[in-house]
Amino acid sequence: MDTLINRLDSRDTDFTSRLDNLLSWEGVSDAEVQHRVADILTRVKAEGDSALVEFSNRFDRLNVSSMAELVIGAERLAKAYVELPEAQREALSIAAERVRVYHEHQKPESWSFRDEYGSLLGQKVTPLDRAGIYVPGGKAAYPSSVLMNAIPAHVAGVREIIMVVPTPDGVVNDLVLAAAHLAGIDRVFTIGGAQAVAALAYGTETVPRVDKIVGPGNIYVATAKRAVFGQVGIDMIAGPSEILVVSDGVTDPDWLAMDLFSQAEHDEDAQAILIGWDDEHLAAVEEAITRLVPTMERAEIILASLRARGALIRVSGPEEALTLINRIAPEHLELSVTKPEEWVEGVRHAGAIFMGSYTSEALGDYCAGPNHVLPTSGTARFSSPLGVYDFQKRSSLIQCSPEGASTLGRTASVLARGESLTAHARSAENRIID
Repeated sequence: MDTLINRLDSRDTDFTSRLDNLLSWEGVSDAEVQHRVADILTRVKAEGDSALVEFSNRFDRLNVSSMAELVIGAERLAKAYVELPEAQREALSIAAERVRVYHEHQKPESWSFRDEYGSLLGQKVTPLDRAGIYVPGGKAAYPSSVLMNAIPAHVAGVREIIMVVPTPDGVVNDLVLAAAHLAGIDRVFTIGGAQAVAALAYGTETVPRVDKIVGPGNIYVATAKRAVFGQVGIDMIAGPSEILVVSDGVTDPDWLAMDLFSQAEHDEDAQAILIGWDDEHLAAVEEAITRLVPTMERAEIILASLRARGALIRVSGPEEALTLINRIAPEHLELSVTKPEEWVEGVRHAGAIFMGSYTSEALGDYCAGPNHVLPTSGTARFSSPLGVYDFQKRSSLIQCSPEGASTLGRTASVLARGESLTAHARSAENRIID
């Protein structure tokens, strides 16, 4: 029988090497892509709107003569929302409100205190002036990405939110525009690719320069984001979507197969892995995969993903499963076990943790509330989900009293002279009270 998904066993001598090969992902663009992106960035920076019009006509197969034709105003966004079918409008509104409520809990506050000398020390939290949201528009439409990227920016207090979305062949998705309306986006430009990233980073006659660019895209978008980092902030360089499911044998194998499919259907490079220690259960999951794949609309993509990067992994038990969780550091982690709360403390590296048999990752993609923009490719070891904090910056506050300046001045003077920085020392010494 044709093997649809890789089988690994932690008892095998080649387990570690096979797992390493399975997890390896080289997301760095090749020299040709980098060269093309560099050319696009240079031209947009130098030529502005005219370059955007040219690239949009070439890459998105449009026929426009000015940027005015690539702008969607607030009235059009509101119209898209009002004219949605009732079921879609209600679902979008529920999702938006849940995402908003969750992110309201993330808002950090400014704070300060006075030390023993009466000096004030603290931190001032300030939202960014302008954020740019990139929304993919090629293979599919992603209204959920609009909500997940824009609502935290809105909650953070960003003054202006700009959205760019490519419209290949001039096809505009009303669900995406409706989501933009709900999320409080101020302006939408129907541009995409590296040229859209360049416009947001450098600004053009029509597109304003932003302080930070967030949102997923293809290899050209990712390469462009990496290139403009420093000119503007970025959220992350995201790799393919991934899920790690841990099952103790309680959850219906058909449910688990579909949970794996939910990530595998994104694209051929997506990764879906299930870990378990019950041989009969693992066999049942494999049987469910084989039986259900032919029923899927995106069966070819799912099969390519499972064969290349998917796996069913047998381990000795919960302890070894937990070790593997932290080794893999997954974007999405489903703890499909009887008492998931007992596992959470031991999970050190995961973008989002879905607890229990009834909590499918798909709910997090759309409407649970937490953000679905998550660290991929093992970067959950040092990264966090997109959130309100990504759209704010922190400034330190220092105000010394005369006594505080005098006391600290003596300490600073000694340290500065130890570094041979005399001006530093004398600047501090000027405030010393004899």
